[in-house]
Amino acid sequence: MRTVPGSFRGVHSEIAAIDLLLRRKSLIWYAFGMGVYALVVIALYPTFKDDSGLDDFASSSETMAALFGISGSLTSPAGWLNANIYSNFLPLVVLLVTIGYGASCLAGQNEDGTLGLVATEPVTRRSIVVQKFAVMALLAIPVCVVTGLCSLAGRWFELTVGFGALVGTTVGVVLLGVVFGALAMTLGALTGSRGSAVSITAAVAAATYLLNSLAPVVNWLHPFRFVSPFFYAVGDNQLTDGLSVAWAAILIGIAAVLLVAAVAAFERLDVQ
Repeated sequence: MRTVPGSFRGVHSEIAAIDLLLRRKSLIWYAFGMGVYALVVIALYPTFKDDSGLDDFASSSETMAALFGISGSLTSPAGWLNANIYSNFLPLVVLLVTIGYGASCLAGQNEDGTLGLVATEPVTRRSIVVQKFAVMALLAIPVCVVTGLCSLAGRWFELTVGFGALVGTTVGVVLLGVVFGALAMTLGALTGSRGSAVSITAAVAAATYLLNSLAPVVNWLHPFRFVSPFFYAVGDNQLTDGLSVAWAAILIGIAAVLLVAAVAAFERLDVQ
């Protein structure tokens, strides 16, 4: 497909605009729901911050606690936010958004017969993938930003974490969503099947989540924690120490490699 210079920019942006428009309502509800949940978690902190029983439970059932992303003190501000939001629930919601879009934006539209209409526009296949990748990255941002802003309200509930660490963790979750969304997009372009893209990506996400969660308490898994994107995003005390530039670069690098793979796969996809 050749690009028509005079109309490229309009078509180029129209593809992204339509995809964003179709998902604006669901994205607003995801962000709203996550914001309400975060505020409830924060408002409950004063009730539990002096409850030594929570820490006793976490220390006596380390493996069970690790499955829920709980490590360290549950009653510390960072521990409370990690255990209830940043190690589990927020990544889950973001992955629902990005994996769902990543699987549907190429494979799903091809199955529905709508991708063929997009492919007939005066724009290259590479541009289509890049624009859909950009949309997927944008979709990961609102839920994370709203949650981060709500977390700032913790100062009124005796729950305070460093602003830089909170921003870094927010960026980490966004990048985590982009990585798995890009994986779903790549698998969708390779297989042409939305169902396969969702199921395989979900399985990889679940396996790497468990790897990151259990590595601190299962000795033989500890060396393999670097395989998990969750480690680089939320598994290395990011709410306390902030997001390492090196860890962010690794997540960006993984996403970039997957983007290149998605472009290559889509160039070969038989568009219906």
